This record gives sequence, C-alpha cells and structure tokens, in this order.
Amino acid sequence: MEKPVIILGAKGIAHPALEIFNSNEVVVYGFLDEDKEMHGTEINVVPVLGDPEDDGYLKLVGKKCEAFVAVDDNKYRQFLVKLLNERRKVQPINAIHKTSYISTDASIGHGNFINAKVNIGAGAKLGSHCIIHSGAIIDHKVTAEDFVQIGAGAVINSGVSIGKGAFIGSGVTVVSGVKIGGNARIGAGSVVVADVEEESTVFGNPAAPIKA
Repeated sequence: MEKPVIILGAKGIAHPALEIFNSNEVVVYGFLDEDKEMHGTEINVVPVLGDPEDDGYLKLVGKKCEAFVAVDDNKYRQFLVKLLNERRKVQPINAIHKTSYISTDASIGHGNFINAKVNIGAGAKLGSHCIIHSGAIIDHKVTAEDFVQIGAGAVINSGVSIGKGAFIGSGVTVVSGVKIGGNARIGAGSVVVADVEEESTVFGNPAAPIKA
C-alpha cells in the first residue's frame, strides 16, 4: 500500500494533480496553500488543511505521507522543494497520469507533473520538478533539465536540449537538435527552428526574439 500524499499548493495544477493520484488509486490526505482564504475549504472532497510552512502538517511528510509540489510559479515551486529537502529531508514524488507513456529506457527525476496522454520517447532524460501538460510529445533523446514547463500539445522533436527553468507554451513545435537555454520562454503556438538563448523570450513561426 502506497503512502497517502500531501499536495503543496491548491491552485493551478493542484486539481489535475489530485486527479492523477486518484487515477493511480493513491490517496491524497490534503492540500497545503499559503492563501488563508482557502484553508478549511475542499477540492473534490479533499480538504485544504493549512499553510505549506506549518510544521504541524509538514512533520507528516516522510513518516506518514509523501509530498507533491503543485505550484505553477517556478520561483515558489523551487522554494517549496527546498523547504521539503531541508526541513523534511525528502524529495517530492512524481505525479504521472496513467494514460501517459514513458519509454522503458527514458529517465525521469523527482517531483514531476506528467499529465494525460504525454508521450516521452526512448532515451529521453527529464530532470526533476518539471511540469508537462496534457498531450505533449517529448521525442527520443530529448534532455530537459529541472523545473522545465512544457505546455499542452507541444511537440519537442528528437535530440532537443532544454535548459533549467525554461517555459515552452502550448502547441509549440521545436525541431530536432535545437538547444533552448535556461529560463527561456517560448510563446504558445511558436515553431522553433534555431537555438534559443538563456533568459530570452521568442514567439512566432519561425520563432524570433521579442524586443523589450
């Protein structure tokens, strides 16, 4: 019997994360969120218990419960992962929808959100704490570092490398072999045919830098 899960965060991907755990018959004990107005409410009959930094609830993690960080904002997501690492000496578990496909020789880290119908190909390497939305295709030999976000229906072709914290919008196509730098942002629907520099934002077909 798997341990129940406490989900840190009660907005954004928290509700689909609950559905993923339900689909795998894993019990969700409750949510923790910094928004005090949500405390005492429920999401699909699962209670929002309190704040993520409340040691009263955090002390359950590791002994009685696993933890999953369901926060879209990368900075706050990184903060909560560090909180779990340092205070509880644990890594968040993966939330992987049962309709997703992960190749037998792909490798994935900890704390990833992988929604329905995602396809991860042979030899792909996915870091930790990534968010992969419904229907995204990550082809063979793709490497994605930690805290990468990939939107619904995006197609990441073979041999692409994606740096830490990069954001790829929904419906984006990235052609084979392209390198996407850390913390780069690619607007929805773009077609990326050339390397994207770190910290830059690109959009369009073909994707081009957006001038500040």
